[in-house]
Amino acid sequence: MTNFSPMPALAAAALALALASGPVFAQPLDIKPTAQPAAPRAAQRAFPLPPIRPAGLGLPRTEAAAQPASTASAPPPAPEPVVTANNEPRATPAAKPSRPSAPLSKAEAVERLNTYFNGFSTLQGDFIQFAADGRRFEGKLYIQRPGKMRFEYRPPVTMEVIADGTSVAIRDRKLATQDLYSIGQTPLKFLLKEQMNLEKDSIVTGVSTKGDILSLKLEDRSTLGGTSKITLNFDLAANALRQWVVIDPQGYETSVSVYNLDTQRRPDQKNFVINYERVL
Repeated sequence: MTNFSPMPALAAAALALALASGPVFAQPLDIKPTAQPAAPRAAQRAFPLPPIRPAGLGLPRTEAAAQPASTASAPPPAPEPVVTANNEPRATPAAKPSRPSAPLSKAEAVERLNTYFNGFSTLQGDFIQFAADGRRFEGKLYIQRPGKMRFEYRPPVTMEVIADGTSVAIRDRKLATQDLYSIGQTPLKFLLKEQMNLEKDSIVTGVSTKGDILSLKLEDRSTLGGTSKITLNFDLAANALRQWVVIDPQGYETSVSVYNLDTQRRPDQKNFVINYERVL
C-alpha cells in the first residue's frame, strides 16, 4: 500500500538520508523525538568520517544545550628522548607547522562547490549516516542528474529511498509500504539539479575553512514543514564532497558522510524505478 504522509522522515533523513538516517532508519524516515539520544552503534569498519559525535547531537537545540560537555581526552604520553652513543640527549628538530589552506571568500566557496556539482552527471559510492536519535547506518547511494537518486541501506534495515526525476518514494520492503513526496520538498536538491547554483537555489548563511575542509552553510526554505539548515563539508585537497549535515524544521540533526565516490560509472537505470501501481 502507499501512504501519503508528512515529511519529517525525509527531512530528517536529509533525504533519506533519512537517507541519512534511515537505511537508514529502522523506520528510517520516521524519527520520533526522544528525551535522550541513544549511543551510536559501533562502527563495523574504520572510516575517516564522520568524526566523533558530540554530546546532544540529534536533540532539538534547546535540549542539546542542556547536555553536559564531554570531558577532554588525556594527553598522549611524552616521547622518550633520543640519545647519542655517549648517552647524551640528542636535539630533535622542531616539527614544521602544517600550513592550512587559505580561507575562501563566500563567492569563491560558492563557485568552488557549484563547479564541483556541475562537473558530473552520475555518482555512486558508500555512505555512513547518523540518525537524529544517534543510530548509525551504512549503505550505497546512486545518483543520476537531473532528479534520479537511490539510497540503499544495508541489512538489517529494510528501507530504501528512490527518486525517479519527479517523485521521491520511501519504501519499506518488510512492511510493504511506500510513501511518496514531491522531489522539490526534499532538502537534498543540491544532489539532484541538472545545473547547480547554490546561492540562487538556497540562502548561503556562512563559510569557513579548517585545514583542507571547506564548510558551506545553507538554508532551504522550500522543504516541507519549514526551513532546513544544511552544511556541506567539502575536501579542497581531494576536490570531493565528504559530508552533509541537515537540521530539519523541528531541530533534529542528521549527518551523512560519503566515500568511495565514482563519477565515471553510469548507474543501472533499474535503481531509479518507482512502482506507482502501489498507489492504485
